Amino acid sequence: MSFQSLSFADRVAFLVELAERLHLYGTTAQRLEGAITAVSRQLHVGCEPWSNPTGMILTFSDPMRPGEETEITRVIRLPLGDTDLYRLAETDRIAEEVMAGRLGLREAHALMSALDRPPSRRARIMQVLGFGLAATAIAGLLRLPWLDITVAGLNGLLIGALIEYTKPYPRLKEAADAIAAMLAAFMTVLVASFIEPLNQNTVIIASLIVLLPGMALTNAVNELTSQHLVSGTARFAGAVTTVLKLTVGAVIALYIADLLGLHPDVRASRPQPGWVEWAALVLATFAFAVLFRADRRDYLRVMFAAAGGYLIARFAGEAFGSPAGIFLAALVMTAVGNAYARWWKRPGAIIRVPGIIMLVPGSASLRGLLTMIQQQDTVIGQDALLAVVNILLALLAGLLFGNLLLAPGRNL
Repeated sequence: MSFQSLSFADRVAFLVELAERLHLYGTTAQRLEGAITAVSRQLHVGCEPWSNPTGMILTFSDPMRPGEETEITRVIRLPLGDTDLYRLAETDRIAEEVMAGRLGLREAHALMSALDRPPSRRARIMQVLGFGLAATAIAGLLRLPWLDITVAGLNGLLIGALIEYTKPYPRLKEAADAIAAMLAAFMTVLVASFIEPLNQNTVIIASLIVLLPGMALTNAVNELTSQHLVSGTARFAGAVTTVLKLTVGAVIALYIADLLGLHPDVRASRPQPGWVEWAALVLATFAFAVLFRADRRDYLRVMFAAAGGYLIARFAGEAFGSPAGIFLAALVMTAVGNAYARWWKRPGAIIRVPGIIMLVPGSASLRGLLTMIQQQDTVIGQDALLAVVNILLALLAGLLFGNLLLAPGRNL
């Protein structure tokens, strides 16, 4: 197929739709802009993309008619992207088929439009279960007592149902993070007050693990270092706002509990044997495969990637220190993701994103802020900030040197 035979408007429409979908499926600014630039070059369209977390500006020109008024600029407002590995892989496959000349633009549009079908009832239930499984697994990885694990898992299910319920309601969706934190904190306080002592803050954090913006913080710093300053700053501000909303919700619940005269018993206990951690690791990797909406054929890849990142960070951390472990895990998983993209011709995000998900600093940021507000101690806040910075620096170094160790070869 000769792309010159296609109209300039048709090629532009395809590029706009492709950019919108990559944005919605969680692609960072530098990778999205690189992908759109590469595809536009294959379609013989000049393109200058500019992306941020809530929109894009795309300017197109026709190099075949340089002397004519052919420039088109599209300003697009979009919601925040969310990781969807299946749709990302399908969009990437469709784009590759178009560039190879095996698929026309009309057929490509039809295939991409088919991705917009609403999720089935089963898919929605699986997402809710994913919240519960992830919370249960994180509590298990922390070797909390059985009651703590159970409470975290039940809280996770309730939060998953809340998030699913609020999706059609924009006003509720804006406050969903704070409401979820209130729900998790209040349920934890009730159990600790009337049933048995709990590791209170740790259970709350495990319950909220899916909502924590650790990946957003990591992507923000990654964008800043790649000179995408506007996008990185906006994403960083959004991540910090999410942490603040979660903290506010939890603190409100604790304050209400105090007004009601509830006095939860708090303990610091992690009595579980080693096998619980290993079982929780398997459960966590499966939960993230569900939450990232991976294709079924990619479940094992996602699970092995998530487990690989965690195990490298753990054992290397025990040998060389925690920052070194996080750095090495990020480096290896980034290089492996790039290798997968280069040789299997599929998005490296299928390996890279789950490979670093359990390394990101979301829980450390929430724990520090929550403890600082509870104890009104800025020293604790400074220590928490330093811990988050150390994790971010180690992750960033791993991502940078992983790309140097093996260049991506493709942008996704």
